[in-house]
Formats: sequence, C-alpha cells, structure tokens
Amino acid sequence: MEKNEYYSKKLSALRLKRCYDIASPRIKQYLEAEIQFVLDQIKSTDVVLELGCGYGRVMARLAQIAEKVHGIDTSDESLRFAREFLRNETNFELYKMNASSLNFKEQKFEMVIAIQNSISVFNVDPNKLIRECIRVTKDDGKILLSSYSENIWKERLDWFIQQSKEGLLGEIDLERTREGIIVCKDGFKATTYTPEDFYRLTSEMKLDAAIEEVDQSSLFCIIYVDHN
Repeated sequence: MEKNEYYSKKLSALRLKRCYDIASPRIKQYLEAEIQFVLDQIKSTDVVLELGCGYGRVMARLAQIAEKVHGIDTSDESLRFAREFLRNETNFELYKMNASSLNFKEQKFEMVIAIQNSISVFNVDPNKLIRECIRVTKDDGKILLSSYSENIWKERLDWFIQQSKEGLLGEIDLERTREGIIVCKDGFKATTYTPEDFYRLTSEMKLDAAIEEVDQSSLFCIIYVDHN
C-alpha cells in the first residue's frame, strides 16, 4: 500500500490518534518540541495553513495563537474526526485537498507548515509541493517543513515497532529497516529527509532557506518567501 493511501485509509482518525497516545516519553518530548518550535514562529495576526492536518492534533495548538488556521488532508475519516476534535475552537477551516495542488489564492497565508515528516509522508514531488507552498505564502512569510533527526533514530524505530504490535502498522521488516528508513512487510515505507536532502532541494530551487535541528529530534527546513 502506498504511503498516501496508508494515511488516508488505514492510519487515520482514531487509529492515527492512537499512535500518538502510545508514544514513549521521549517521543512525546519530540512531538511537543516540534510543535513549540512552530508556535514560536507565529504571530497573533497570522493566518496559517497546515498540510496533512490529520485529526487536528497540531491545529488545536496553532489555533490558540494564530488569527486563523486552515488545515488540509486527504482522509475523509480524519477530517470528520478533526471537526469533533476541534469543536471548542472557532478560528479554523478544514478542507479535503492534496498538498501538491492547493485550491487557495496566491499569497493567502503568513505561514505554511508541514511537520511530523509530512514532506516524506505525502509521497508527492517535493519541488511541486514547495512551489505550491510558495505560491500561497505572502512575501516575508515562512514555510516550515520538518523531518526526523538522525539522533532520534532508535526511539523512532521503537515507536514504529510499538505501533506495529498494536496493529496500527504492518509488521516491521527489520532486515530492510535501516539508515532512517522504516519498511513494513505490507509494503509501507517511512523515509526521512536529511540535512543534505533539504540543502540539495532548496539549493536546486534557489530558495532562501535554513536548516535547524530542534531537541535533537526534529530537523526543520525553514524557507523564507520573497516573490520579488
């Protein structure tokens, strides 16, 4: 099963939430540090777009700071659950949409984010994804993309093994799982963007970007948008 089908059909809504509920303390620290890094970039007047919003785990936090938060996902089930999960918030919008073909007008958002390794999870052309993100981001806005740091590899693998044991993922193929890539016997593969991958991607596209490691667990690529 392809990654995008996996997350839209098998690993969505309550099953996706369960993945986070069973995470170890170190993984929960990583997840919180990743969100906090994003929150520290947001102003109260910002309109923010989250790509791959799932059931609203991150959006609930963004909505506490941003003026408005828009979230997109390809899973109907996750989006239905997100509307319930975010029921106490009023400043959000949810859409079923593909991240590489955004149905938003140009320069709508101050910030676009795709965290929790979404650039790998989406299974789309990263150049097309970033071009779309740039198109919908205002001048002087930011795009935040994240992947896993190599420093959290053991904890990440343990987390995926735990998810597999709970039946949330297929059985992990430990013989083929290595160097930041987790392979399941049902065909699912979770990859990783390294600093070199991000540098290569942004350099080829001639973008103003910086790479920053957070909490020795998240690797952020920050793209500074300038349409001039």
